[in-house]
Parts: sequence; C-alpha cells; structure tokens
Amino acid sequence: MVTVTNKAGYEKKYDFAELSVAEPMQRSLARAFAVRSRKWNNLKTARNNWSRLVLFTEFLSKLDSPPEDLTGLTVAMLQSWRDENIGTNNGKAKLGVIRKLLQQDARLTVGPVAEELARRIPRSTPSKQSYGEAERDRVVLTAQRQFRSAWLRIGENTRLLNRWRAGDVTEGSREWRIGKILDQLARTGDVPRTRYPSGQYGVKNYALLGGRAPEKTWGRLFLIPAELTALAVLLTDRFGWNLSQYDRMPVPTTAPSAGEKTSVTYQVQIEKHRAGQGSWFSTENVTDSGADSPGRLITQAREATAHGRALAHHLKPGMDLLMVARAYQPEKVHTDLDRPAQVWPVTFGVSDKMSKTWARNNKLGGAPFQRSRRTTVTHEGRPLQHTQGTHESVYVLPDKNVQRASRGVFTDGAQEAWELAQATVFGGKVTDKPDPEHQETATADCEDEESSPWPTPAGGCGADFLLCLACPCAHVHPGHHPRLAHLHQQILSLRSVLDDHTFRERWNDHLLRLEDLSSDKKVGPVAWKAALARVSDTDRTIVQLLMKEDFAP
Repeated sequence: MVTVTNKAGYEKKYDFAELSVAEPMQRSLARAFAVRSRKWNNLKTARNNWSRLVLFTEFLSKLDSPPEDLTGLTVAMLQSWRDENIGTNNGKAKLGVIRKLLQQDARLTVGPVAEELARRIPRSTPSKQSYGEAERDRVVLTAQRQFRSAWLRIGENTRLLNRWRAGDVTEGSREWRIGKILDQLARTGDVPRTRYPSGQYGVKNYALLGGRAPEKTWGRLFLIPAELTALAVLLTDRFGWNLSQYDRMPVPTTAPSAGEKTSVTYQVQIEKHRAGQGSWFSTENVTDSGADSPGRLITQAREATAHGRALAHHLKPGMDLLMVARAYQPEKVHTDLDRPAQVWPVTFGVSDKMSKTWARNNKLGGAPFQRSRRTTVTHEGRPLQHTQGTHESVYVLPDKNVQRASRGVFTDGAQEAWELAQATVFGGKVTDKPDPEHQETATADCEDEESSPWPTPAGGCGADFLLCLACPCAHVHPGHHPRLAHLHQQILSLRSVLDDHTFRERWNDHLLRLEDLSSDKKVGPVAWKAALARVSDTDRTIVQLLMKEDFAP
C-alpha cells in the first residue's frame, strides 16, 4: 500500500495487491512507486502514473510466462511493450512513465534490460497548435465581451451597495430596496428567497430585480462560473499562464512604489506544478499604468472578485484566492483533491469541465487554454514559467504557425548546419564511462538531442547517426570503441569498390572524423586497435545497417 499526499494535505492510497502480477512484483513496483511519488506535488500525477502502471501489469500478465519479479523482465518483453506503444502520443507517455518507474529499482540499472530501458523514446507530436490571428481574435473578443459585461454589472451594483450602506439613498425608493437586497447578498451569497408549497425556493422580489436569472439576482455582486472562465482566458492570453494556475492563485498584492501615483504594480505569485521540494511559486511584477497596460486586467479581476473573496474569507478565515465565483449548487463530494474545495456558495478556480463548457457554449470548437498559452508563448518569443529548452522544443519548433513565419530562419540554420557538417574532426567529447542521463545512438551517446545543430521542425534531432560524430552533444566512451573501430575498418574497405568521387562525396568526411577520434589526442591507436578484438555480433549488425543503403545497387 502506497499513500501519496499533495500540497494541500489530501491523501490517496494505492493498493498494489490489486495489480494482476505476482506478489514479489507487486512489492517491487510498490517500492519504486513510493520512491517516485516523493517528487509529486499533486494527485493527478499519481493517478496518471497509477493508470499506466495498471496497463503495464496487465500487459505482463498476458505473456506466456509472466515474470515473478522485476528481475524476471527480459529485453524481449520490454521490446514487445515498446512496439505496442511507440506509435501514439499516449503510448509514448506510457513508455516514459514505466521507464522512470522501473529505473527506481537498483536491480535494473545495469545490464541488457537497463540498456533497453535507456533507449530513446521519440518526443510526442504536439496535439495543440497556436491560434492564427483570426482565431485568437475570436476567442479573445468573446472573453472580453463576457468579462467586461460582468465587471460593469458588479461595479454598478457595488457602487449602489456602498451608497446604501452610507445612507445616501432615499429610504423606501426602488434603489433603496435593491440596496437592501444587495447588502444581504454580499453577506450571505444569495438574495432573499421564498418557499413554495412544493418545498422549492424561489427568488423574492424578482420583479424588482428584473428577473430570476443569475445576472439579475446573485450575479449582481458575483461572477458566474462562465464569466470567471472568460477572465481566465484573458489572463492566459495576456500572461501565458496555465489553466491549473487559477485554482490556487493568491490575490496579487501591490508592491511599494517610490511616490508613483498614476500607476500601481502588482506582485503575482505563479505556481509551478512541476517544481518540487516546496519551491512551487515564483513572483511576477505586473504594472497597471493605464487602460492598455497589462496590469489593468489584474485591477479589473480584483474588482470583479472582491465580494466573492470577502465572503469566502468570512466563511473560511484565511482564504484569499483571486479566482472566485458564485457556484450554482453545493458540491456533494469534493472529488478533485488537487483543486480547492468549495466554500459554499463560493467556488474557486477553473476546471477542465468549465473550460470545455465555455468553449462549447460560445461555439469555439475546443477548450482554449492550451492553444492560448501556446499562442502567447510563441508570440512573446521567450520562456514563460518554463525553461529555454522547453520553450524551444515544446512550444516553438513544433508550432506550425511559427514554422510558416520562420522559413527564412530555418534556411539560414540549415546552411549553418551544413557548414558544421563539413568539419572533418570529431566534434564531441571522449569520456571514460557512460552517463546514465544520456541517450544511446548507433554511434555515440547523446547529451541533449534538443540542442542538436540539426533540429527538425517538430523538435529533436534530424541528423543521421553518422553525423553524431560531428555533433558537440556526442559522448564516446570505451563501450563505443569496438563498433566505431569496426565502422572505420568497413569504410576503409569501400575505397576499393567505389570510385573516388563517390567515396569522397559520401564517406570521406566520416572517415576523417573516425581517424581524428582514433588519434593520440583522443582514443589513441593502441586502444583503437585493441577494440577490434572486442567487436560483437551486435556491433557488426549495427554497422551493416548504417552502411546498408550505400551498398545497395
């Protein structure tokens, strides 16, 4: 049994006795899962890992001879699991989760199974693209109309409530009667209601309020969930924040200013779900210096949520989250434990369901947050709450809109890569031992494929394996020497069967890099010659595959 606890202190237990494998395997997987879970700060991650582990154990249980424990795993089993999943994004995600889980077991860190686990898993193809200009305008204008209408409505009613509380409204007038209702609404979250004989409750004074709709009743001081979603869409479009950011986003505070009276700077805490060890927040400064400034939206968000936040703090002291709305109905059971529980009648954040419902009701085709964030990040041209590597490999390179706008840049980059490829020396590093963090290729170990001089539009490295020897990311250790020495020998043998022009065009640069690698300043002639005695059948097969195309008639 493994218990995972999220940042809010909620727990979820996982019973490994339920898995369809032998008990020794259950215990080994439970230990590995427990080690991995120490780095998780939300239960969604645990749930995703668990669901993929269940699928893996079901796969093992259907084998002709299921292993009793992790030590019974074979390369053939893992290759079959890989072949079953490598073709889809979801399958690649399963492979990544299971690999990281199995690598927690010390028994699987060396040997053929460890080598199979270390095989590179191709990056998933992004399923979301940034918006084109017309698409983005449609989404943003829809959100602007909805949120601005709500902000104006709440502002108008707030001013009336303040006047009523100050005694500036004629007693008994229509405005006075509405002000009295607003006072109750602000304190309780609802307008006065009457009970019908059927047992149901209806709105009192609905004629005075102008109707029974939320915008005419409790929505006079509170955002409804769809309006809160519209606000989140605008914030994502402006700042590139994730949807999950809005669940626990503290109210932005105002930073001290040196005598500045015409603007205000907010300090916004941004939650980083992938960060660990308690460092989950970073701070962004956003200034409201006028109608078109980024901070104006923060000011409007604070104003539109003021009554909801005050009520939430009254009902649960210390609760001070920005993104609040008035819920339609009480939460029967709080199931999404990574999101704050409802404090009836106030609800917090924007769920996936709210996002999808908002898009469907506005006929926008799909939930907007991933595409809006991608659009903002690519337009901004710099990382937002993520690393430079993630910015380039996940957001920029795979994006079709960026690709179309960057054809000239790719052309220049391709020319630069071609010039680099012409270098006739080994471009990587010679090391004494392998690094488990590196990915194995056919000729070397790769330190970081995302930093390749030959990137593909979809991310990753577009070079063939022989060009690995020209790449600064390549690492060659003694385990590579036999294969490379054999490759050197085979390329030399081509001189007698190919004309000079063909050999120079196709093989000469690779030969010169291998000779540079075997020189005294790198591997050395003695070690290079000795490596030929250790060439394995696997090495011969891989070298044959590397050269097969060029042997073809």
